[in-house]
Amino acid sequence: MFVCERVLTRDGWLYQQQITLQGNHILSIDAAPSSHHLPCYKGSLVPGFIDVQVNGGGGVLFNHDCSVGALEQMMKAHLQYGSTAMLPTLITDDFAAMARAAEAVIAARRQGIAGIIGVHFEGPWLYAGRKGVHRADYMRAPTAAELALLKNPELGVVMVTLAPEMVTTEIISQLADAGIRVMLGHTDASAELANQAFAAGAVGCTHLFNAMSQLQGRSPGVVGACLANDSYAGIIIDGHHVAPEACRLAYKAKGVERLMLVTDAMAFAATDADQCDLFGVTIRREDDRLTTADGTLAGSCLTMIAALQNAIRLCGMPLADAACMASTTPATLLGIEQRQGHLAAGMLADMVLLNDALQVQQVWQHGQPLYTEIKQ
Repeated sequence: MFVCERVLTRDGWLYQQQITLQGNHILSIDAAPSSHHLPCYKGSLVPGFIDVQVNGGGGVLFNHDCSVGALEQMMKAHLQYGSTAMLPTLITDDFAAMARAAEAVIAARRQGIAGIIGVHFEGPWLYAGRKGVHRADYMRAPTAAELALLKNPELGVVMVTLAPEMVTTEIISQLADAGIRVMLGHTDASAELANQAFAAGAVGCTHLFNAMSQLQGRSPGVVGACLANDSYAGIIIDGHHVAPEACRLAYKAKGVERLMLVTDAMAFAATDADQCDLFGVTIRREDDRLTTADGTLAGSCLTMIAALQNAIRLCGMPLADAACMASTTPATLLGIEQRQGHLAAGMLADMVLLNDALQVQQVWQHGQPLYTEIKQ
């Protein structure tokens, strides 16, 4: 039990609130009595961040190490920056790697590793002409074995990024009916084809503006289709992937209810490493920009707290909106909003305490504090 200076709730900011935890959940949030002897924390308490696109972190890349240990290391690395839940993300790879990734996620969830809520397969059903740093020779149409793998209920929440020109609308509907969150990405599809995919059950776009057909007046592309409808969109606000003006456009078009912050983090995240390997290609870090030798962007070294800070600093978003985009919106997309993504009685006690400089002061995951002492 403690008192916090201000708390972000469904009703907006509440001040001088008493937070009572019971086990791994929030028991109550109430106005603190005028006279109390509870610990009182300065700063802003917001819901724990939920990152739906995490390729790696803490020196680990999931594609290179599909193990429970790697998932633990990734979760630990991002947890200190406010991410209390994530979808470990496997980028385009062969079926054997997909199977290993699935086995690792299932094992991690069986072992009760907090925060591993499912898995994101970014590929392999992508368009080679928009490959980014994905391997074009691994891109393919879906097989029966791959479809069956994604439908395993033990995986938790499953997200898949696909190019609609590589997958039929019938398969998109089949995936959506199985509860899989279908996102469009690494695609050169027309707006018409994108809209057909949305009508079939696709729910959004992965890293909006990047690796997809762009918005033009008479050819709106996937970007235009996404901005014009009520689908979700992840966006990488690291100062490199998307210009601030484009971020502000997406913010105005989608609103906080449909736009969410993602990191697309590589192994660099939460480390000082300046280079790493991806399928034999060297990725270098310079001024927190990750590129291959030819200048191709290769994910990011972003953390969710940095994404939140950038949304405020570069795009002028208020803290409440940025926090919603980092927690509430992804929770709603994933269908877990009844237990995560909000601070309220009965919700999982995943919380982040920020100081006035928007730095992480404390993180609670399932009610357990990350640090033994709080900086007040």
